[in-house]
Amino acid sequence: MRAGSIIIRRILKKFRQLWISAAILRPPCSRRIKILLICFCIFFSIFLFTNMIPWRRHQHYRPLRKYYNSSARKGYTLLINTWKRNDLLKQSISHYTSCAGLDSIHIVWSEPDQPSDSLLDILQHAVQSSKARGGRNIELKFDINKENSLNNRFKEIKDLKTDAIFSIDDDVIFPCTSVELAFNVWQSAPETMVGFVPRMHLRKEKKQGLSQYTYGGWLSVWWMGTYSMVLSKAAFLHKKYLGLYTNQMPASIRDYVTKIRNCEDIAMSFLVANETGAPPIWVKGKIFEIGSTGISGIDGHNKQRSECLNKFAVEYGRMPLVSTFTKAVDGRDSWIW
Repeated sequence: MRAGSIIIRRILKKFRQLWISAAILRPPCSRRIKILLICFCIFFSIFLFTNMIPWRRHQHYRPLRKYYNSSARKGYTLLINTWKRNDLLKQSISHYTSCAGLDSIHIVWSEPDQPSDSLLDILQHAVQSSKARGGRNIELKFDINKENSLNNRFKEIKDLKTDAIFSIDDDVIFPCTSVELAFNVWQSAPETMVGFVPRMHLRKEKKQGLSQYTYGGWLSVWWMGTYSMVLSKAAFLHKKYLGLYTNQMPASIRDYVTKIRNCEDIAMSFLVANETGAPPIWVKGKIFEIGSTGISGIDGHNKQRSECLNKFAVEYGRMPLVSTFTKAVDGRDSWIW
């Protein structure tokens, strides 16, 4: 982004110099320069116009399949978190079963009642329809939890067949091509988190000798041009982090998440950053919100998230989150590189 701004400033500076030259030179030299300026203006306008309008849609792209032949990289598991929104769950499952890299689906179920027979039939039909279309046998499982806790979404799963997990909420949908792009990026850096929703932490002045942090949402990311987290509502991570979250992360953090019903995604970001010492990777993709705004629209949400940052930093004895400005973008979605 900064490089692009520098280039544009240089072009505008050159344009201004040429315009001044055209004004003080005599014909025919000035006429030639004016013709060149007109041609330049036309070209520059076309350049801006074609980069502002997405001519090619994701739906037109063929999914990338070359990574799925290796037994060590046979796909990913969809780990979907849901809560009393069966219509959204049906819509999400029906969509993601059409994605080429999907190997299995695990539904995190923390509701007091068991999944109904009608829900099971509809979801199984969606999976069978996918098998009929592409010949893939997608596994579908409900991970039933007795306790209603946000920690359930990261509870260790013993029988996972893939290293890659695509953690997703039931109220957001991404085109399969965006998901496959993120999966490919994750394969290049499987130890880190790769996701679609970036967030950041901001350091404030110290209080009683300790650094204080503020949670930054999308506007902060957009304004600062940096981020240090990708939310687990739409992110790839290695299955080993489920075991670390369940068994090795400080129990006080899990207890706090259960108590306030928030910040499990920040807790996972802390865990991964603490293990790797590296930042996450943000993949730019089109997001379709099919549900309500959820807890993020509640008053005091960002304040509570800031409190989580500070509490978790105390538990770890430091701030493990690493900021970065790197962004992965599908080159096929850009008119010019």
